[in-house]
Amino acid sequence: MTKQLSPAANAVLTAVTLKRYDVPPEGLPAFAEEMAPLIAAALRAAADQVVLEVSYSKESPWQVAFADRDAQLRRDLLAIAAELEGVNA
Repeated sequence: MTKQLSPAANAVLTAVTLKRYDVPPEGLPAFAEEMAPLIAAALRAAADQVVLEVSYSKESPWQVAFADRDAQLRRDLLAIAAELEGVNA
């Protein structure tokens, strides 16, 4: 791996390499670098499909809380995706 990953991005990449080869990413750096952009694409799709970028009416405090939570979850998924896309940089 050419870049140091955040704990969240590392956990995602580790889950994939452990599932596929029962080895952490450090043991298969070429595979990890190949898989990172594919995982990023999956995370972007999840952000687009599961956590839609919508605006809530925010008429009540709980709607504001849900909207804020959803927005943060979307930002987190997209941040991990961006980090994984930069693995080969």
